[in-house]
Amino acid sequence: MGYQYAPQHYAVHVDNCQVGVFAAYASRTGRALIDRELYLPKSWTGDEQRRAHAGVPESRRFTTKPELAARMMTRILAEDAPIRRVTADEAYGQDAKFRAACLHRNVGYVAAVPRNQHVPTTRLGIRRIDTLAAQAPDEAWSRISAGDGAKGPRLYDWATARIGAWWDEENGVGHWVLIRRSITDPTDQAFYLCAGPADTPLEELVRVAGARWAIEKCFQAAKTHTGLDHYEVRSCTGWYKHITLAMLAHAFLAALAAKGDPEKTAG
Repeated sequence: MGYQYAPQHYAVHVDNCQVGVFAAYASRTGRALIDRELYLPKSWTGDEQRRAHAGVPESRRFTTKPELAARMMTRILAEDAPIRRVTADEAYGQDAKFRAACLHRNVGYVAAVPRNQHVPTTRLGIRRIDTLAAQAPDEAWSRISAGDGAKGPRLYDWATARIGAWWDEENGVGHWVLIRRSITDPTDQAFYLCAGPADTPLEELVRVAGARWAIEKCFQAAKTHTGLDHYEVRSCTGWYKHITLAMLAHAFLAALAAKGDPEKTAG
């Protein structure tokens, strides 16, 4: 549902594409995509002709990706899904409203943020998260696996620091900065903001951070086995129908794999 326009003296190039926001559920026995929303930019929601042509409901208004994610989280929790923590990439982690939405629903989070993310500290005031990482002493780092990957344990060096300005002792909620550092290249770092029960150990934060890899595996499996990206739909209804059926098929394969059927796997 997008296009690119070029002036007449250049070759015109038109693309048909859609952007979706997806939720994946990951456990020790398997993983699957469990919800989805179609993201529509303001250029779509503000264009009545486009909306009518693509069958976009009149009630649909512009909604940011983090807002769509929070909406899905509400739906999932309403079904009593056993969810304790959420992990997400930078697009969601740097959105304060999304992080607040998690805590409002009593769900902790380990959310990636960009290196220029500012966080409050008790002694130093507001600081960039990469500045805090650079100041971490050698003894602050621990080598921990973020889970098994295609080539075995995904080992990194990790450091964490409590965000005292956000610490909620009355409700037992802790907030942390979490830094991941490559073993072979110390300059290769990733950054996270975390929240959850105040007694959460570093190993649990690392495990949740590593679980974000599951959604990439879900995409890979669903595209390979159930045709998640094999479509040319040009309507809102068509997108939801195709994506939902592909996700359902993938979830079915994931359930079979969790039961130990060697002939069936979701990847």
